[in-house]
Amino acid sequence: MHEVEWSPLPPRVLELPEMVGACQARDFGTVFKLAQRAGLYPSRIARLCDMTPSRVSEVIANKRTVTQIGVIERIADGIGIPGAMLGLAARPWEAGRGDATVAAPSATLGQPPGRRSQTPAFELALPMDDEALELKRELARASAAEGTVARLYAMQIDTMRQMDRQMGAATVLPQLEAQIAQMEDLLGYRTAPGGREPMAAALTEAATLAGWQALDLGQYQKAWRLHETAKSAARQSGSAALLAHAMGQQAYVLLDLGEADQAVEQVRFARESAGGGLPPLMETWLFAAEAEAHAVAGHEALCRAGMDRAEAVRPTDPADPALPFLFLGGSHLDRWRGNALATLGADEALEDLTASLASMDMSGFTRAEAGVRCDLAVVLARRGEREEARRQALRAQDLAALTSSVRQRRRIAQVLAGVAA
Repeated sequence: MHEVEWSPLPPRVLELPEMVGACQARDFGTVFKLAQRAGLYPSRIARLCDMTPSRVSEVIANKRTVTQIGVIERIADGIGIPGAMLGLAARPWEAGRGDATVAAPSATLGQPPGRRSQTPAFELALPMDDEALELKRELARASAAEGTVARLYAMQIDTMRQMDRQMGAATVLPQLEAQIAQMEDLLGYRTAPGGREPMAAALTEAATLAGWQALDLGQYQKAWRLHETAKSAARQSGSAALLAHAMGQQAYVLLDLGEADQAVEQVRFARESAGGGLPPLMETWLFAAEAEAHAVAGHEALCRAGMDRAEAVRPTDPADPALPFLFLGGSHLDRWRGNALATLGADEALEDLTASLASMDMSGFTRAEAGVRCDLAVVLARRGEREEARRQALRAQDLAALTSSVRQRRRIAQVLAGVAA
């Protein structure tokens, strides 16, 4: 088996009163739930702790307990819980806890390298039959999940995408995270060569969407991790377009963190690393995303050039069935240009934004409309039209409330504060 990257729980999670109490009581259902909240999905907990996903799920659901010392040690070593918290001796890896170069635990042992199993042979022998049967069931379940299952997941993701546009991330993200965990399990146990690509593609779309939702909710670390999941799945899918999209969208996390130059480099790398083999619609999106990053960085000439290139390569038919997550038809690209120009402080943004608001069908694009109206408020305030700017900002605030967008509400609050000053 391949090795998995060791992901010990950060100190902030280990120091939570709930985690301390759960460890003292050896309540691993609560321990796993808190680990999941910190970004470790059940499938990853299973791999790190040398357990099956179904067993981890049963523990989380309080349908099964963990009492064997060997399993408890594997959990401590797998997710980095100091021995004292679980009533164990100090773990061999604790002295090097802060070393980022600590090697990954084996996927089969669930322990940091160099540590020999301290579990007596008779303790390991007892559950082996059950463990083997559970593994066989997981492998059989993954084998039975053919391309039709991946297509069903893709249909569900598309439905969640539409719900996200109208209702926002807070409603959809928990459902999507559960779906991601299921797909990770199926992909992780898929053994047939050539049978992984459809599921990997569906997982990429799900994780990319979830990453954007986490960012919209201001959950930066989760957003970054989900995009990493998306990039990994995209590589397994063999789709250069899906990988470029996941990489390019991840750059928005950098933008929100104030790292505009790094964001520019990441989007550019996403486009250039594909070697010119991207669909025109994806090229359009990447050029526009890079232009937006240039706008945030204050590179006006590069921003304008990027938007011109996006317009130049946009296909006549801006709908690509292979890229259902991209919407650049009608006035959507004009809206994007207006956003970039508003960021630069250009008065001409008013024309693009007003035209896009008048001509674009906003039904089903609640978050997009909120963004346009907020951009309009920025431009109008800069022109001294404070009353109209306030009206647009208040309307944007109402729309952002419908989607629970933390990103938009923060920006709108800044605009309203500026108008009131």
